[in-house]
Amino acid sequence: MRKGETMPVPAHHIVATPPPFDAPPYPADIFAGQTVLVTGGGSGMGLAMAKAFAQGGADVAIMGRGIERAQEGAAEVAALGVRTHAISCDVRHADAVAAAFDEAETALGPIGLLANNAGANFPILADDISANAWNAVTRIAIDGTFLCSTEYARRRIARGEGGAIVNNSAQYIWTGFPGDAHSAAAKTAQATMTKKMAADWARHGLRVNAIAAGFFPHATSTAGRREGGTEVLQNMIPAGRTGSIWEFGWLSAMTCTPLFGEMTGQIILQDGGESLRRSLMMPDYVPPRERAEGPWAWQ
Repeated sequence: MRKGETMPVPAHHIVATPPPFDAPPYPADIFAGQTVLVTGGGSGMGLAMAKAFAQGGADVAIMGRGIERAQEGAAEVAALGVRTHAISCDVRHADAVAAAFDEAETALGPIGLLANNAGANFPILADDISANAWNAVTRIAIDGTFLCSTEYARRRIARGEGGAIVNNSAQYIWTGFPGDAHSAAAKTAQATMTKKMAADWARHGLRVNAIAAGFFPHATSTAGRREGGTEVLQNMIPAGRTGSIWEFGWLSAMTCTPLFGEMTGQIILQDGGESLRRSLMMPDYVPPRERAEGPWAWQ
């Protein structure tokens, strides 16, 4: 093979495909009578979460930093037949988070479930990250997850009711990833919080889990566009393909159902087996700035 070429997935390999979006793996009323708040739910993986909860009958409050995107996402979710409400909120500020919860509960009733997806990311090597760039990524994922989770937990504990939280983490929390030092640190902190909060709140009937997501290309992601395309990614993944965005949404929502009622404090890896590729037969490691091709190629 020539340099830069990839071997296609052989035709005889079995590549499992997911059910279509309109065939979720749980009953249409499994969340009936409940309201979920999804942070960063106006697009991408957050919107996939919001739709998955709606497919189970939950009313959905969509929180976004910009109201326009939140409203657009809410409109898509409302088309699934549930009540929705869009909220503008900067999750880095406790007062704003509390006000957003008040607004959501006034519109849709008590928040019974929480999906923490709000985040920011952009590829940049560690030695180029400024303090402002570091804070832009880490504070949303770390502070935002903490503030939203604790606001939610205090309200559920005060009501004497249980509930569930699901956090959107990432598969590179165990390995890092070139250009993601800020995001890897933030997502790792999210995973650690998941475990600690699960232990703290178990006696109140509050469960906390996280999905360490692999590659789920979507309209607002960079996955598949900066490392040679989706075909290259599929050839790297043992499952033979990248994930469909609704698969991520379904698994996120399922952790909050009674079907997973005993599970808490878990970081579920959903990456098509990409993390299994590590072996002695891998190509030589080339530091990012010494690569001849790709986004970090030396100029």
